[in-house]
Amino acid sequence: MSAFPYVKALRRELGARNLEYAQHHRLAHRVTSGPEPIVCYEASEDGRQHGNFLPSVYRAICRDDNWRRRLEKPHTSAAQIFPRDGMRRKELDSSTSSDALLMNVFCYPGTLKRGLVLKLLHVEAAKTPEFGYRARVPLANGSTDRTEVDMRLENLLIEAKLTEFDFQRKAVAVVNGYRDFYDVFKVPTLARSEECYLSYQLIRNVLAAYQGGCSFCVIMDARRPDLREHWYAVMRSIRIHELLMRCRMVTWQELARVLPAKLQDFLREKYGIDG
Repeated sequence: MSAFPYVKALRRELGARNLEYAQHHRLAHRVTSGPEPIVCYEASEDGRQHGNFLPSVYRAICRDDNWRRRLEKPHTSAAQIFPRDGMRRKELDSSTSSDALLMNVFCYPGTLKRGLVLKLLHVEAAKTPEFGYRARVPLANGSTDRTEVDMRLENLLIEAKLTEFDFQRKAVAVVNGYRDFYDVFKVPTLARSEECYLSYQLIRNVLAAYQGGCSFCVIMDARRPDLREHWYAVMRSIRIHELLMRCRMVTWQELARVLPAKLQDFLREKYGIDG
């Protein structure tokens, strides 16, 4: 299933929604050039507000040193798509950032106090979420892969997606180099080209869950059936039944239904996510 029509439609919708949102709320922002504009928000001059986040979320982020450091993650393509105005744009400034959406949901003060949220995620209790978690997945040569997982919540690893094209690809030789790869997966059934495995992030995160005795959840948008099919294809290749039972998918729309009302309103207006 091709990602292109779904990505294009969702980016177009988010661009229109966020342009209207930024103008209506008089938020500092810039817009990319091109046929499908992307809104990139800026912090207010007093540093107390940022248009890509609910005010209560932004205050919570700024109070936590680890969360605040996440805001400094650079925007890798800013130089190509934004006017050269001297601003150092960050990934979480973008209206299409899945990391910003993840933080809006899980840094909101009331989210993890709601029993229905914990039940949906199969988490018994929740402390402080850790963003950009280094999972330390073992390699066959004795070292570890410290690539980031988007979030860890207690014993749950979470990968968040919004407008990304896919779950990335990685060279066959690199993926074969994970210590537990052949124990965890029915390798011949995994989707791959001659040179690369598809859905690399999912493969790596399932291996991280296996190594750490964790659960793993992908949160994606219901408007992305292409990503759902990629996830199901990886799940069908997990050979360990007990691990398979610890892997799941939740949509932003399902999550929205059990979030606090103010957060629901924000997600509906800014992202078109309606539970």
